[in-house]
Amino acid sequence: MAGNKFDPNDFSDGINEINVTPFVDVVLVLLVIFMVTAPVMIKENLKVKLPKSLTSDLGQKSLTLGIGITKEGQVILNSKVLTPNQLEVELNAIQVKSPQTQFLISADVDSRHGDLIKMIDLLKRHNLNQFALQVEKIKGENIESH
Repeated sequence: MAGNKFDPNDFSDGINEINVTPFVDVVLVLLVIFMVTAPVMIKENLKVKLPKSLTSDLGQKSLTLGIGITKEGQVILNSKVLTPNQLEVELNAIQVKSPQTQFLISADVDSRHGDLIKMIDLLKRHNLNQFALQVEKIKGENIESH
């Protein structure tokens, strides 16, 4: 066929296979379009009337306070170093004023385990049960023990 004229009626050396790559591309684009629009269409078609409540949690803003425990055993609340008596007074006030307060406890890696347990126990005795322990993520895959 090299050097010969093109004959439109000659199908002997033509493409005998269907190229499915463009077809797959179009199908994938349509799939993405449907995946994006389907949740919107469902949300618009779902007519749900939510019940009303006087005690909804959505409008409440919870207060989060940080508690620090140093390696010497000092307790820091709201950037103030407190004695055990001052801490007791502060926690009593928090319990009365906003019992849903959340606490983030940051204990020094060299602090005593007992100091952390005393703090958790003190919070629980005041019915302040929403707390978490702050940690740092280990970088890399090597785990070092301290």
